[in-house]
Amino acid sequence: MTSQENITLEAFPRKAGKGQSRSLRRDKNTPAVVYGPQVNGLPFSLLEKDVVKYSKQQFENTIFTLKSPDSTLNGLKVLRKAIDIHPVSRRPVHIDFIAPDMTKEVRVNVELRFEGKAKGLLEGGVVNIVKRDIEVECLPTAIPEYIAVDISNLDIDGSIHVSDISIPAGLELITSADETVATCATVDEEPATPAAAAAEGAAAAGGAEGAAATPAATENKK
Repeated sequence: MTSQENITLEAFPRKAGKGQSRSLRRDKNTPAVVYGPQVNGLPFSLLEKDVVKYSKQQFENTIFTLKSPDSTLNGLKVLRKAIDIHPVSRRPVHIDFIAPDMTKEVRVNVELRFEGKAKGLLEGGVVNIVKRDIEVECLPTAIPEYIAVDISNLDIDGSIHVSDISIPAGLELITSADETVATCATVDEEPATPAAAAAEGAAAAGGAEGAAATPAATENKK
């Protein structure tokens, strides 16, 4: 399943500068910039509501088409690169895009979605997800939204590696095939809490002291 949805983003030309950026944020807009092999840092802005909507993981590898009165931006195909979020307000502060050459391959991380119920669960095992995405290389138009991983046959004490995943046609795997993505293991006994361990140690120490004192008391009575 590819991530291409032909989503159009309204891109508004802007001047670079902190003052301009602050003014845009006050008006519920988000400063942005796009880089690429044929684009040298073009500044623009987006509606904040669009940035919030498309900042979700499902749109991480989506190709957006910019719609703008600026001819250098209008029609540009872009990939979301990075979003800066304010630590207190959680509002988007800035967003970076990359405009790839649509005829050349790019490297991206694609989400792994685990499907099915592992066999090992019936034996009391617990499934542990070790890796949630893998790196692939492909044309921008072939980037998948996600790659499905079937864990139905995962037995107790078993594991799934990258080499076990069915990689869609048109994608070249970059992540090492030996890497583990999921395991199923038995649950160890719950370790004693620090307080319980301290109490147990104190009780043992008290018992040892009592045992050492008994012979001395007996000797004094003779």
